[in-house]
Amino acid sequence: DPMTLHIIGAGMSGLAAAVAATKRGTKVIVHEAAKQAGGRCRSYHDAHLDCVIDNGNHLLLSGNRTVTGYLATIGASDALYAPPAAAFPFVDLYDGTCWTLTPGAGRLPLWLLDPKRRVPGTTLSDYLAAFRLAFAGGKTLDRYVSPEGTAWRRFWEPLTVSVLNTAAEEADIGLMWPVLLETFFKGEAACRPLIARHGLSEALVEPALSWLRANGAEVRLGHRLRSLERNGDRVSALLFDDGAEDLAPADRVILALPAPITGSLLPELVVPDAYRAIVNGHFRIATPLDGPPRLLGVVGGVAHWLFLRDDMISVTVSAADALAEESAEDIAAALWNDIRQALVLTGMPLPQGAEAPLPVWRIVKEKRATFAQTPAQVRKRPGPRGPLSNLLLAGDWTNTGLPATIEGAMRSGETATRLAITR
Repeated sequence: DPMTLHIIGAGMSGLAAAVAATKRGTKVIVHEAAKQAGGRCRSYHDAHLDCVIDNGNHLLLSGNRTVTGYLATIGASDALYAPPAAAFPFVDLYDGTCWTLTPGAGRLPLWLLDPKRRVPGTTLSDYLAAFRLAFAGGKTLDRYVSPEGTAWRRFWEPLTVSVLNTAAEEADIGLMWPVLLETFFKGEAACRPLIARHGLSEALVEPALSWLRANGAEVRLGHRLRSLERNGDRVSALLFDDGAEDLAPADRVILALPAPITGSLLPELVVPDAYRAIVNGHFRIATPLDGPPRLLGVVGGVAHWLFLRDDMISVTVSAADALAEESAEDIAAALWNDIRQALVLTGMPLPQGAEAPLPVWRIVKEKRATFAQTPAQVRKRPGPRGPLSNLLLAGDWTNTGLPATIEGAMRSGETATRLAITR
């Protein structure tokens, strides 16, 4: 009998798995507990703001080959805006210093030889730590960079926190090596920021659902898996709220679920069990901003990244466990203060409505945004092969070799699909 691939979960890893399997001609059924797909990477209409917002801001790079390949397959490559060249503007709210990081075109980072292109206050030797990260698995950043220096505060700490969503002093810095290899070490063309033109769902989720259905895959939303029925070393049935789905001998299952849910379904499996928060703030301004979407990195304040798009200024704060415990009102006031300072210092004109003490806002706290990417937690990441012979695992928390990012999630889905089909 032909194989049916049951994919449990329609987040980024599940959708990537479904697209990869459908592209290979495999019969696919996607089961998603929620009434919408996308997981932690989706958009929704916020009644207070009266507009569509993303539940979290995500910065993708043109070197994220799995994401760009996925978008090409589902016909959504234009849904992400990419500037004509890589440029990352920053502002230090502590002293008002502004700079723009502009990687060079070649694979060797020769652009770092030019003092004008480096972060102000840093020297060439401050960046040499990047080459030592190939052997830094299980170690933290302070083994390679002094926490007292300008390079730590203006470059290494913002980079680590943004990518790993874990404080720089505790993060497994070895996870940065593959990111640098696939982006900055490939030159400027692999470093261009990709920003959703109109929202994450419109870019990454809705086109995938349309493509899957058009190509014969079945997507069942509001279909929660309760447990797995076992027979020996394999899954024999999937037990949903509305009944059981028996599996044929050739069928395979990919669990593309968060780590805690996967651990509850498979008690024998060791999974990461500590998490870090991300806080996002959305501020609706009176007049839409001119031009394409933009981003601005911030150090020396509460905010980490500003995303400016249409009539919305969104802010992301990573590794935000302490901030998430504060009231939404206090968070909004602090973030809006950073926004106003950052726009003034960088010479951006304050948009209409920015002169107000506080425009209409929404704070979104994701307290389990990613697993804590510390050495101890990284060691708990399981591989893609599950403890049962016809079961595979996917998710940004599995051992993808990458941090817990959209690129890592999608790559895990594609890996699980390849193993499911070839086993």
